[in-house]
Amino acid sequence: MALQEASEAYLVGLFEDTNLCAIHAKRVTIMPKDIHAVMALQEASEAYLVGLFEDTNLCAIHAKRVTIMPKDIQLARRIRGERA
Repeated sequence: MALQEASEAYLVGLFEDTNLCAIHAKRVTIMPKDIHAVMALQEASEAYLVGLFEDTNLCAIHAKRVTIMPKDIQLARRIRGERA
């Protein structure tokens, strides 16, 4: 039971501002084997975001700014070919 409660708390923190929080509201049971899948998804998501923010920071530096802006993220994604 403690593992289930810990995994639910982990998921709520992970998906607070998304529609996935609705899944938690339905009290989905997370099996211990599923925790590894969720952790792998988190690891991949964090790696993607770190890379994106590194590229975004380079775009801001190129524009002679120290603060990133939405247009820097958009440019970084466009350069990466993620968004036309």
